[in-house]
Amino acid sequence: MYSFGQEIDGPEAYSDVNIKDMVKNKKVRFSFYRDNQLFYRTEDGFEFPVPIDDVGNATFLAEDKAILFMRWIRKHIETIEKANKEQERQSP
Repeated sequence: MYSFGQEIDGPEAYSDVNIKDMVKNKKVRFSFYRDNQLFYRTEDGFEFPVPIDDVGNATFLAEDKAILFMRWIRKHIETIEKANKEQERQSP
């Protein structure tokens, strides 16, 4: 089991992760705010952005149930996978 703040071999480690395992009965914690995005970290150490424009007038807590953030976690995993594929394509 991973603790908050512990990294897991970089972003590529999340390409084959089961998102349900990442959020089921787990929490996220607020990390920081930058460029109109709230950044949260899962108990597994996965950090992801939540765009302010995407949340309307919702209340975001310092710590909350990870399942409520599944949408943004999934989006960020897809972004990482896309970037990894693009990088592999461009590598000689």
